[in-house]
Amino acid sequence: MKYYVGIDLGGTNIVAGVVDEDYNIIAKATTKTNCPRPEKEIAGDMAKMALQAVENAGLTMDKIEWIGIGTPGIANSETGIIEYANNLGFKNTPMVKYIRETIDKPVFIENDANAAAYGEYVAGAAKGAKNAVCITLGTGVGGGIIIDGKIYSGSNFAGAEIGHTVIEVDGAQCSCGRKGCFEAYSSATGLIRMTKEAIAEHPDCIMAKMAEEKGKVTARTSFDSMREGDEYAKEVVDKYIKYLAAGITNAINTFQPDILCIGGGVCNEGDPLLLPMKAIVKEEVYTRNSEKNTEIVIAQLGNDAGIIGAAFLGKAK
Repeated sequence: MKYYVGIDLGGTNIVAGVVDEDYNIIAKATTKTNCPRPEKEIAGDMAKMALQAVENAGLTMDKIEWIGIGTPGIANSETGIIEYANNLGFKNTPMVKYIRETIDKPVFIENDANAAAYGEYVAGAAKGAKNAVCITLGTGVGGGIIIDGKIYSGSNFAGAEIGHTVIEVDGAQCSCGRKGCFEAYSSATGLIRMTKEAIAEHPDCIMAKMAEEKGKVTARTSFDSMREGDEYAKEVVDKYIKYLAAGITNAINTFQPDILCIGGGVCNEGDPLLLPMKAIVKEEVYTRNSEKNTEIVIAQLGNDAGIIGAAFLGKAK
């Protein structure tokens, strides 16, 4: 049996996992990222978590083939440098060099959304596809693209930023600097913003009461309120689904993948989200008259996708 280490570097947590050749995570180790702090300290903790995960698995490093890292931002997989990761404060960080100063193993890096997409491709919802697109609806909208079984990251290693394609010209401000991005409307953050706007317009609605009871507006507020019969909540949900369908249709029209998988907490809403969204996409895709169309599925691996995908970057590269 062969073993690999995958590290998921996030703004909140660093998680390392030992993964066997059958894509099973057999042990993990985690610690807080504690940003902002010196990049070398973060790299040191990443190496520590890798070693701890191996120890937790009852293995030694000589049993590990390589280490893979999924990181936010622009990860140059050729040089091993994280060229830019705004949430971590990284700029031209030689991450592979730092890790290898502690662990003498091959180390590979990739953008975290690409690593997660590769995880779904090798072991999850996109397994068996030739071409796949994975979209994660979280605080932002992450994208990962697999073409002919390989991660597509573009000539500058910043490809697959599907969340930063515009679906509403001069629309809501996005954190990237543009206005009207897919991310500004279809992320959990975007859904919360639209919910808050509706509550401000209709302060006596069920959404307002629910938010007051829970002490905050969440990505579930509009869906939960809709189920309680709130007509204004239904308007928010319908608007959210319309924007989500637009972004997904754009991705399908651009890449025409066998499978497009979506993940993130919003997907837990199930049929009330998926059925109307799929109906809109079916009507709007350019290939609506074709016999074969992209299959839209829910991601299967959850937070483990990034660890599994990172662990198998050695094969992807």
